[in-house]
Amino acid sequence: MNRPPVREDAAPVTLDRREGPYGEVVLRRRGEYLEIIANGCFLMDTADGRSERLLVQAALDALAAPRPSVLIGGLGVGFSLAHAVAEPRWGRIAVAEREAAVIDWHRTGPLGAFSAGALDDPRVSVLHTDLVAHLAGGGEAYDALCLDIDNGPDWTVDETNDGLYGPAGLAAAHRRLNPGGVLAVWSARPSAAFEQALRRAGFAEVHTLEVAVARGVPDAVHLARRA
Repeated sequence: MNRPPVREDAAPVTLDRREGPYGEVVLRRRGEYLEIIANGCFLMDTADGRSERLLVQAALDALAAPRPSVLIGGLGVGFSLAHAVAEPRWGRIAVAEREAAVIDWHRTGPLGAFSAGALDDPRVSVLHTDLVAHLAGGGEAYDALCLDIDNGPDWTVDETNDGLYGPAGLAAAHRRLNPGGVLAVWSARPSAAFEQALRRAGFAEVHTLEVAVARGVPDAVHLARRA
């Protein structure tokens, strides 16, 4: 996710609008950038993917396994998935996305330019599912969870995502990691309270990486390890 862009020189042009089980989702073009809007709220755009790439790279750097597996949630504009696919060290790569429209915009629409064909990589499986429910439902474990489905623990756009950052959501994430696995969580701002929540949930080596932005507080990637 991301904060609204600081750009007032270009009017947005709607490229597609869909109604789904979670409400309305819209793909817009503003100048040279694409934006995803959900239920009237700005979610993300293609202006700057540094922190989304860091989400995946920092998790990989913390793992010693030669072919670790990763679950990315969600697909978004594709920066995280494309970065994972460009790294041959990753083994199995799953990406969870609840909006069918977003998957379509990558497979046959203009967001495909940003995921760069990553959905066709043989290591990749696309899971059309709600990430919070998917984690809670149990199943296979991963070496890394790289999660970016809202603006972070202190500022959610969709209240259904709140559960990811609370005790139940963190317990589910802990269970879905292999021993020694890494949890990476994107946030629109650093959160000391979330660091404490990670420790209370049994995670170790909790720390935060920051990415400076043009205006306002930095983006953050919260990292923690399952002991």
